[in-house]
Amino acid sequence: MFADTAQRSENSRTQGPAKKTREELGSLSDSEVVQRFLDGEQRAFGELVDRYDGRLVNFVYRTVGDRERAQDLVQETFVRVYRHLHRFDQSKKFSTWIYTIASNLAKNELRNRSRNPLVLFQTIKKNWDADHRPLEWEDESMKPDDLFRKRHVREMVENAVQELPEHHRIVFVLRELEGRTYEDIAEITDTNLGTVKSRLNRARNNFARIVAPMID
Repeated sequence: MFADTAQRSENSRTQGPAKKTREELGSLSDSEVVQRFLDGEQRAFGELVDRYDGRLVNFVYRTVGDRERAQDLVQETFVRVYRHLHRFDQSKKFSTWIYTIASNLAKNELRNRSRNPLVLFQTIKKNWDADHRPLEWEDESMKPDDLFRKRHVREMVENAVQELPEHHRIVFVLRELEGRTYEDIAEITDTNLGTVKSRLNRARNNFARIVAPMID
């Protein structure tokens, strides 16, 4: 539904006034786009979909381990945003609000499953950086032997993730794969900052212990 809206909006770029409006929306901040939508500009919602659809699908997919289901949950996220955007506190960050909605839907999905889902990761660094930057994506230019080794490590990581409690998995994905700030994660998960850091530290320690033998 909303993905189709975004596609139609994309096609409209070639149509005179519509193209101008689209380009104008693209230059605005999230909060400005939200206000345009609340003021009656329907295309503004398509702009929000364009900005967040792919990012949210990746986030939810890494949390629930099923891309088709992730796409469904993101569609539901946009349905809820569309229905309740008038309630959004515009003194807050829109990105945090929409991630909170997606995160809650993902957590509900996990609770409804009879077993823990597989959470897929692209790769893992050789060591945790001191500043704890997000995990890097797999570099396809690497030599085949290196790719094989990293993919083997990834399989170990996938197995380890299945053992993580839900609240550890969520903060791990948000920080290490999505690059969200600690403050954003605290707001998204409705958890205090100290608890976020504690959970993330425990998750990292568990991963380090499991994959250490596989890392040079």
